[in-house]
Amino acid sequence: MPSQPTRRDAPYAPGETSLLLVDMQKIWCERTPGHDGGDYYHDRLDRLVVPNQQRLLAAARAAGVDVLHTVIESLTRHGRDRSLDHKLSDMHVPKGAPEGQVIDALAPLVDEIVLPKTSSGVFNSTNIDYVLRNLGTRMLIVAGVITDQCVDMAVRDAADRGYLVTLVTDACATYTPERDAAALAAFAGYCWETDTDTVVARLEALRAA
Repeated sequence: MPSQPTRRDAPYAPGETSLLLVDMQKIWCERTPGHDGGDYYHDRLDRLVVPNQQRLLAAARAAGVDVLHTVIESLTRHGRDRSLDHKLSDMHVPKGAPEGQVIDALAPLVDEIVLPKTSSGVFNSTNIDYVLRNLGTRMLIVAGVITDQCVDMAVRDAADRGYLVTLVTDACATYTPERDAAALAAFAGYCWETDTDTVVARLEALRAA
């Protein structure tokens, strides 16, 4: 029988832990004509978030933890499958578009799972819940962009479905420090909020075990 942790910050369990990186795509993480998040956002990504996610990836891979990536990408070139919200927001990343790829610094390995979505919530427009349960996941580590949008929904929806969620606060970004602080305060009750150093240490302990 799988272990039954009784608190959100329970130690990670072998075979029951996965890392989810949310929307770390070229279109959102590099300055492009279609999207420029501003100096604060891109400085935080370059200086803090991407390096921290690289550390998380390395530690997760070394510990044998499953890694999943979500990307905003339509299932069709013309985006007819997009959610109504994405259509009204004029948000469309065509199937196979280069700008929809995960940034090179965090490129998925050949056997890592990439889930294209056309809504803010990965649990709403992909089969991630089915995949995570098939993997045996109970503890889900989350990092990515945007903190108060797609990351927020991933955290809340995962918690509602019975996962123990870790949110890595210094591996997430949104457009202003005020928005970041407000988001972390708003969904703190759905997850354990901690930093990269702590999560990496736990993953290293998991590897040693």
